[in-house]
Amino acid sequence: MNEATKNLRILAGNAAPELAKEVADCLGVELLDATVGHFNNGEIQVMISESIRGKDIFIIQPTCQPVNDNLMELLIMTDACKRASAHSITAVVPYYAYARQDRKTRGREPISAKLVANLMTAAGLNRILTVDLHAGQIQGFFDIPVDHLKAAPAMAQYFSGIGLDMNEVVVVSPDLGGVTRARKMADILGTRIAIIEKRRPMPGCAEVMNLIGDVKDKICIMIDDMVDTAGSLCEGAKALKHMGAKDIYACCSHGILSNPAVQRINDSVIKKLIITNTIPLAEDKKSDKIVVISLAPMLAEFIECIQSHDSVSKLFQKY
Repeated sequence: MNEATKNLRILAGNAAPELAKEVADCLGVELLDATVGHFNNGEIQVMISESIRGKDIFIIQPTCQPVNDNLMELLIMTDACKRASAHSITAVVPYYAYARQDRKTRGREPISAKLVANLMTAAGLNRILTVDLHAGQIQGFFDIPVDHLKAAPAMAQYFSGIGLDMNEVVVVSPDLGGVTRARKMADILGTRIAIIEKRRPMPGCAEVMNLIGDVKDKICIMIDDMVDTAGSLCEGAKALKHMGAKDIYACCSHGILSNPAVQRINDSVIKKLIITNTIPLAEDKKSDKIVVISLAPMLAEFIECIQSHDSVSKLFQKY
């Protein structure tokens, strides 16, 4: 442990212990000695076995499935750290749950993304570090600093390394709302973009209406922030193939992959789906078509920068 990280402590919840260990290894620190378990009635029990008075705590806990358990774990770990007189508490939440409910689209709907932000703030967090929020304006739901990281550079690095001819590549946004994300990836790779115009007659169901751009005889890379049931992704890939695309890859920051997502991907025209480890990939969801890349080195750099009170702007430029 060097001088810059002597007060830094990494606390891992049960959501992504492998990611927490990988981040700690990148930083050259040990995970905090703590137990995050349950009482017999299912209530969450947190016991921190070493002093953290005056320490800078980073809790690594994506709010993935089981969403409510992992969210509650994060809140209780935060409260434990606050009552143990930690100097600062930062939540590293690579996947932020309830982000799809960020506004009211009809009457009598909740804005759950704001409610979760309120809960995290009230628990005592000083800062949030997250990756690819479903909507960037969710940062404004917090009254504490939010560092909003992007996974596109890491995914672009993967595609640069597999020998694709970038003159033949087109980055495809699966909807109008993802154009900025697609443009970011295209700028890194030095390629053009195309946009799928679709409508959602109901949640989880999408219909491709039109394509903006040329994909004939091109290698398409579809990019999205998350893949849940993969229905929209596979329908979009089918439409691209019908319009003359040569090969189709897909990538996303958050591989939720609810059933029957993996089966749909295996049966689809998609050659590879690239996801990050913001959400752990369960054994029963592994597939030859699914490639996982790690964001641990990027998260570790941001954590070290935050803990040493350096500007994170240089890292945003790097990533």
